[in-house]
Amino acid sequence: MTIDFHSHVITSQYKCGLVSAAIDPLVADGFALPDWSAQAHIEFMLQAGIDHSILSTPTPHIWCNDPPLTAQIHRQVNLSVADVCAQYPDKFSFVASVPLPYTDAAIDEYRYATQQLGAAGVKLTTNVGGIYLGDPSLDDFMAELDKDSALVIIHPQRAPQYPDTPVTGTVAAIFEYPADTTRAVLNMIAHKIMTRFPHIRFVVPHTGSFLPYMLQRFIGVSGILASMGMMEQVDVQKEFQNLYFDIAGDPEPVALDMLLMVASTDKIVYGSDFPHSPAKVILSKKKHLDDNVKYARLLGKIYGTNATNCIGK
Repeated sequence: MTIDFHSHVITSQYKCGLVSAAIDPLVADGFALPDWSAQAHIEFMLQAGIDHSILSTPTPHIWCNDPPLTAQIHRQVNLSVADVCAQYPDKFSFVASVPLPYTDAAIDEYRYATQQLGAAGVKLTTNVGGIYLGDPSLDDFMAELDKDSALVIIHPQRAPQYPDTPVTGTVAAIFEYPADTTRAVLNMIAHKIMTRFPHIRFVVPHTGSFLPYMLQRFIGVSGILASMGMMEQVDVQKEFQNLYFDIAGDPEPVALDMLLMVASTDKIVYGSDFPHSPAKVILSKKKHLDDNVKYARLLGKIYGTNATNCIGK
């Protein structure tokens, strides 16, 4: 059974929520939201040989300086996504969106979504208004997730401040997405999130982003800083080894090989990034991956065994 851990759902309620929170995706990320329908998604899955997709809302993450409104929007979005999954239970499940950075409201929505709507877990963005995963202000929320051995699918969100004059500042997907994923996970490692909350199953997107390069550097630099009293000593490798990684984006010809140099073959799962990546592009990449004899023994784990272990079913 092939499971897709990185695919998005764009309901009318999500679009309305963006409007209510005065968020324009074109301004926030540099590109408009793609069209989406359940029928088009299922057709893509049939063509790609994907049996089941775990849906998550895309970025931009919806929040504003109005906690009740933010919570109300996320409730409506989760209800709409749960309805899609109820119509096609064999094809779709979902991870809930929650109104972070308001942790109490986020805990309430997580509980409602998992207990009442059947959410398989939660989607967390790398940062919300500059509050990054790993920040101590989120510890109570992480503790709640740890109680459930929750599935957490991480998705990048552009940093609140970035240089917008170079080409990397125009469209977030070029550089800011992998950069912010790397920034967030390093912050999680520095704050020992994976060992303090060891039961959470975190899925890092886009073949680990820049982490395969940064891992050894962070081991070295954090050790120097710890010896100088500038940060707490952390076992970087121990934190890192608990993470899962999806291969959405461009795993070939470089990124997957780099990830395999630092991550266990038991911790890699499939991701398509539909519909933000067009179906035709994803199908071409997936066929090339499937035909690459170098990965022949690995694909069964990525598509099936690892996926089953990660989702917990």
